[in-house]
Amino acid sequence: MKVVLFCGGLGTRIREYSESVPKPMIPVGAQPIMWHVMDYYSRYGHRDFVLCLGYKANVVKDYFLNYKPQSQVDCVVSNAGGRIEYLGKLPEDWRIAMIDTGVWRNIGERLWAVRKQVENQSYFFANYSDGLCDIDLGDMTQSFLESGKVAAFVAIRPPLTYHIADIAEDGRVREFRSSDRTDIWINGGYFIFRPEIFNYMREGEELVLDPFKRLIADNQLMAFKHEGFWRSMDTLRDRQVLEDMVEQGRMPWRGADTMANRPRKVG
Repeated sequence: MKVVLFCGGLGTRIREYSESVPKPMIPVGAQPIMWHVMDYYSRYGHRDFVLCLGYKANVVKDYFLNYKPQSQVDCVVSNAGGRIEYLGKLPEDWRIAMIDTGVWRNIGERLWAVRKQVENQSYFFANYSDGLCDIDLGDMTQSFLESGKVAAFVAIRPPLTYHIADIAEDGRVREFRSSDRTDIWINGGYFIFRPEIFNYMREGEELVLDPFKRLIADNQLMAFKHEGFWRSMDTLRDRQVLEDMVEQGRMPWRGADTMANRPRKVG
């Protein structure tokens, strides 16, 4: 199935990097974070990507036009570089459509702009391209297909460190709870859609606002609560956390056991 990646935003919250490269191209280890997202889908057999480009689209195009996957794996070179023998896992075999969807468009407009790329799919994936997750995509996909619904997303607990006050009407504080003890869930940026999603969209609308309201009204939207690993890269601190994990060899998004973190269907 095709995977639509939104990679055209300005990345204003991590401006120190995004002034020179688009946010999905900011490196985590030796590769851009978008490469890690693509590798995640590739491990589940989904290697056909549609990149919704915008801000600094040329940087993304240059990366893949000059991409040499053999530099990422052990290999033997002979015949003056004319013959390459790979040792172990072969490099990625990805098909990548790079579509310039404009600089100032929102996520909904970007998806609308590439609708012709996915209209013949029975379903397709979409992703913000700036977050990593270890949810079992196979289980999520199976549950989604069995549901018959039009759209689904991964729901995660907000990565907050606040203490939330439970306050009575008279001002009495009943309890303080850490954010991980609340029943608050937010959109984690990992989606599955059927092509019917475009029937719920109108040109110019943000994806998760009015279109999702229409889906909810028709009981066509579901969520998968994920308690496992999830981390977006919104700030330099987020990038440093992911960078430290790579240096320590802790990369759950790259194939760690996810059976303990199976998604739970909601709605």
